[in-house]
Amino acid sequence: MERATVIVAIDGPSGTGKSSTSKAVAAQLGLSYLDTGAQYRAITWWMVTNGIDIEDPSAIAAVAGKPEIVSGTDPSGPTITVDGTDVAGPIRTQDVTSKVSAVSAVPEVRARITELQRSIASGAENGIVVEGRDIGTTVLPDADLKIFLTASPEARAARRSGELKGSDVQQTREALLKRDAADSSRKTSPLAKADDAVEVDTSDLTLQQVIECVVTLVEEKRAGK
Repeated sequence: MERATVIVAIDGPSGTGKSSTSKAVAAQLGLSYLDTGAQYRAITWWMVTNGIDIEDPSAIAAVAGKPEIVSGTDPSGPTITVDGTDVAGPIRTQDVTSKVSAVSAVPEVRARITELQRSIASGAENGIVVEGRDIGTTVLPDADLKIFLTASPEARAARRSGELKGSDVQQTREALLKRDAADSSRKTSPLAKADDAVEVDTSDLTLQQVIECVVTLVEEKRAGK
């Protein structure tokens, strides 16, 4: 029996295991994968590289449509390019990380990236796992399954500082909470849990346990179609 196509939206703040979980679930179930945060980082990288004033929303809005952003959706090797340049590494720098909230808060940027995300999701033949901060609420409100990952600030800081190799856990925690506040309070598509999302607290779970939990939820949704 042919399996039903399924669109899965996974939202949540940084450090909850969103990316690792989403990629693993997509790979295990034969689905495409989209890291929407990478797209916002990519457009931020382009703004910084081209000398756009990050403190000036109107300057950002004026050029939001210029960069060509292409996201590869293979979960085993997701790619991202801007105007043909591979930016997978450069978009993870601290310089980009510190500026992405300001850029992504600009309505014209969100409109541009949201349109791109919807286009990619609608073109995924076997279904897709889309991870971000406003997927279930704004980008794909009709997704078949919505999951909201949470974790305590302490657990998130420990994970993120581990990823950043030797960074201070307390500083990382403060940076995460600052990012949460910025993302949750922006006027356009704030970080929020959709009313019909399944919340999964990953604080005391291993990555494998989180993956198994989400895979089960997707399989149940598929079976019920």
